[in-house]
Amino acid sequence: MIARAGSNAPVADAASPVAPLGAASGATGGVNAGRLGRRTIGAEASVEGVGLHLGRPCRLVFRPAASGAGIVFHRADLPGSAPIPARVDMAVEAERRTQLGEGEAALHTVEHVLAAVGGLAIDDLIIEMDGPEPPIMDGSATPFFEALTGAGLVLTEGRPDWLVLRKSIRVVDGESVYEAHPCFGLSLDVSIDFPHPLIGAQRGTYMVTPATFREALSGARTFGFMHEVEALRAKGLIQGASTANAIVLDANGLVDTALRWPDEFVRHKALDCVGDLVLAGARVRARIDAHKPSHRGTVALVRALVQHATREPSVYTVEDILQVLPHRYPFLLVERILALEEGKRIVGLKNGTINEPFFQGHFPGHPIMPGVLIIEAMAQVGGMLLMRTIEDPSSKVVYFLSLDNVKFRRPVKPGDQLRLELEVMQMRGTMCKMKGTAYVDGQVVTEADMAAMVRDR
Repeated sequence: MIARAGSNAPVADAASPVAPLGAASGATGGVNAGRLGRRTIGAEASVEGVGLHLGRPCRLVFRPAASGAGIVFHRADLPGSAPIPARVDMAVEAERRTQLGEGEAALHTVEHVLAAVGGLAIDDLIIEMDGPEPPIMDGSATPFFEALTGAGLVLTEGRPDWLVLRKSIRVVDGESVYEAHPCFGLSLDVSIDFPHPLIGAQRGTYMVTPATFREALSGARTFGFMHEVEALRAKGLIQGASTANAIVLDANGLVDTALRWPDEFVRHKALDCVGDLVLAGARVRARIDAHKPSHRGTVALVRALVQHATREPSVYTVEDILQVLPHRYPFLLVERILALEEGKRIVGLKNGTINEPFFQGHFPGHPIMPGVLIIEAMAQVGGMLLMRTIEDPSSKVVYFLSLDNVKFRRPVKPGDQLRLELEVMQMRGTMCKMKGTAYVDGQVVTEADMAAMVRDR
């Protein structure tokens, strides 16, 4: 047995040259431009302990990275070694783990570290290690997640890359079966089946956001069975494993531990999927159904996603909006989402062309957009924000309940481009209060306070 790994407290660094997440860095048309950038961290943070499979000590340091750098590993114990990007073309087949690179400079069992990175939607990061395998810590992603959040998430120039799936694909690797479908965000539907009375058949569905990852997945630990220990250690694996860093099961049940959730096993499999999906080199937008997922199978899925999905900037197009909102022409009044901050804020766009039906009759000879339709456009943008965290948007609908403090500042005419900003003022269960503001050329045209609720269709 080994002792639990050491402290994972973040290490403070000098003040970051980039803006803290959500802080202003200039405004255009009333929009906080600082919220549209790529994510990195504002200071260094470190964790240290023993690796799961190789059993060797390692100190891992997270460092801020420049915009566009991506997620990159460095081996501090091998001076002059080339950095290894966290990309699927660097992945090699390995038993019971995700491995990047080969030979002495290879990186083993990186999935839990990458799960924390993916769960936080970090785009650029340097991960420095003085050994071949990250510390296993408690067997979950929480120590890495806490170290990264403790370092502070910040935004830099440039837009995140998204890997957007436009048509469904299916990948089969042994017993692992995956189906991926177009989706507004990253949604996982994971099922497992183990012949053990504490596990059996389990299934979990998760819309992956930083909040849901922290609450539902981050703390789920890796697991294994006593009857496999001797054979795996004979292969040089699980040299650092113990009941302090893994859920261990024998024929009678748990060994020297207690479950954090009754379905912790399927949650950990979903956590592994989040980590392996980081190898796409972009934030993935797809609904993924994974039956009996494995590291090898998920890497095969990522290769297929890279081949079939398109890489796009962080803008939700009308194709994405049509997947989420039930509105259709002529009542679909949002054409693009420009920015989205989970549970806090969203910015949408509506182009007012002369061909819009409402301009034909309101008013002839002096066409202006009806104020109620500006409010409706705001409501649809707000609906996109609420639906972003729903696991199955197709089964839900947003009903707006009230309007207050409505003000119309100036008319909207043909050729005007409406920029619609919604900010969450209060969120309680399925109820939400938002403040909406519509701009044309940087000037406020309409304001309103709204209340809405998510309901079953």
